[in-house]
Amino acid sequence: MPEEKNAAVLADAKALQHTGEAAFFDVDNTLMKGASLFHVARKMYERKAFTLSQAAGFAWKQFKFVLRGENMDDVHAVRDSALTLAAGISVDDIKALGEEVYDEMIESRIWPGTKALAEQHLRVGRKVWLVTATPIEVATVISSRLGLTGALGTVGEIENGMYTGRLVGDILHGPAKAVAVQLVAEREGLDLDHCWAYSDSANDIPLLTMVGHPVVINPDSRLRKHARDNNWPVYDFRAGRRAATLGLKAATVGGAIYGLWRGFSRFRSPR
Repeated sequence: MPEEKNAAVLADAKALQHTGEAAFFDVDNTLMKGASLFHVARKMYERKAFTLSQAAGFAWKQFKFVLRGENMDDVHAVRDSALTLAAGISVDDIKALGEEVYDEMIESRIWPGTKALAEQHLRVGRKVWLVTATPIEVATVISSRLGLTGALGTVGEIENGMYTGRLVGDILHGPAKAVAVQLVAEREGLDLDHCWAYSDSANDIPLLTMVGHPVVINPDSRLRKHARDNNWPVYDFRAGRRAATLGLKAATVGGAIYGLWRGFSRFRSPR
């Protein structure tokens, strides 16, 4: 089987060519549609961890996030609510919840185009990391299910196998992502000039500018302008995005509101 041997040698050689290179992917609106933390909150609601009004608050923030992109006030509000709700929950429960959330809510929302980009990096021998404000337990499930190298996420403080409701460090967001990636690069021996980063949000410009190959996916308006000014590649996997007519936009907004109402009204129905 000389052909098989030659193929294996070529594959090994190609992988060696990319030693010291990696790709870093944001999750929310970059790898998947919407905010992963919203789906964690929704699953916690199903487990009666909090009230319908709290669930509706998460839903409204998710709707705004899908419609206009990331907003720091909303990110911090969701973080603070999630931390409060997580206090006293066991680590094992959150890990199991992460698996359920992926199977029921996240898998179907993965952007095929972004997934294909990540798989292409893996095929040529680069490591692929997720970098996200999502809890590390959920980020790790997403990374594992997609066959990626690993994940960097927000870490909750744990005592005696339970979450305390406090963070270890800060939420992994904005400049904190750049710091985390720098630490990974030092640990893994990566050359950031030969690495890639992917994001949808202008909040991740510190991460995007620290690598040699910044790529913009489904960008908000600020990041789109920044990418255009700096000649960065832009991918937009959203169907009928900004080019849609105002009438179509109105229909889309109406449909989204109706979908949110339908999704949460069912929680009020008797089980």
